[in-house]
Amino acid sequence: MNSASDPLDTTDRRILELLRENSRRTFGDIGTQVGLSAPAVKRRIDRLEESGVIRGYTTLVDHAKLGRSLEAFAELRFAGSTRVDDIEGIAADVPEIHALFTVAGDPDALAWIRVRDVEDLKRVIDRLRSSGKITGTKTMMVLGSSVRTHSDGTRLSLAFTEDRKQPAARR
Repeated sequence: MNSASDPLDTTDRRILELLRENSRRTFGDIGTQVGLSAPAVKRRIDRLEESGVIRGYTTLVDHAKLGRSLEAFAELRFAGSTRVDDIEGIAADVPEIHALFTVAGDPDALAWIRVRDVEDLKRVIDRLRSSGKITGTKTMMVLGSSVRTHSDGTRLSLAFTEDRKQPAARR
């Protein structure tokens, strides 16, 4: 690693790029791509994990096959006196909320929701509204999504991402 202002060297950046493309790559495969031995790659990845640069790994999940094909975002508005920690806690016991983002301005939060169908979405929104903490909502159903994630310009659908905290075994 380089200085505190730029902790990564060119090899570290290339390793990260390769892992973003496929987090299950073997140390040997990465080593071939960056000109290092597998043990040297492992040491670098271990260091990147320990320093917090790599916080976890991702697996792609087809949520439709798990019965949650409808994806939506709900803008959530809270009373002006509501603390940010209280806003973040609204999603704690709502498994259909995939992620909750607190934001500056209006709205106060954005909930990323995955459900079976429109009836299920209505149930989740009603549950949020009945909490007594939310003063207003606006819900938008997702028609499709994609984001550029790979260096070669290929797109990865956001509709199929799911965080996984433990790295895959490598050889």
